[in-house]
Amino acid sequence: MRLVLASASPRRLELLRQAGIPPDELRIPGIDESIRHGEMPRDYCRRIASTKADSVTLGEGEVILAADTTVAVGRRMLGKPENAVEAERFLRQLSGRRHRVITAVAVRSETRSWLRDVSALLRMKRLTEREIRTYIESGEWDGKAGAYGIQGRAGAFIPWISGSYTAVVGLPLTETLALLKAAGVGSQN
Repeated sequence: MRLVLASASPRRLELLRQAGIPPDELRIPGIDESIRHGEMPRDYCRRIASTKADSVTLGEGEVILAADTTVAVGRRMLGKPENAVEAERFLRQLSGRRHRVITAVAVRSETRSWLRDVSALLRMKRLTEREIRTYIESGEWDGKAGAYGIQGRAGAFIPWISGSYTAVVGLPLTETLALLKAAGVGSQN
């Protein structure tokens, strides 16, 4: 089976490579990721991951893998910030608080689809003005849900995590590998 990753995320690609299952091809889905009125974070993530998987053309002998990650403070979702001002606002909302990171994974073969979500609870330390400013200036927030990436500089902001670290990075490996195995990918592992 050929594995097609329906994602532009370099983090997801790297996690799959680290797990020994590099995708055979990348196909970037072009979908509307707008939040629906009243939509809860978990439901949003599941819908977007499924939509990404369904929007990519599936060839014979191929398996599509798609995922979506969001950061939630209560019912409020913090997606990818559009600019530095929004990124700074997100960091201020997260500073000194607990929050959830939810990643949903969708796998689709010619005959079946699978969907799984994984949630982790984290606490961000209280950030100083200098820490916020330095992080924003680094540009590392760009393209990251909640305006931070735990695998980079912001890892120093997270003193506590309960749950899957790789789900926070963007692809819960244990669950993803189980789904791929069910779809016939990497079953020799």
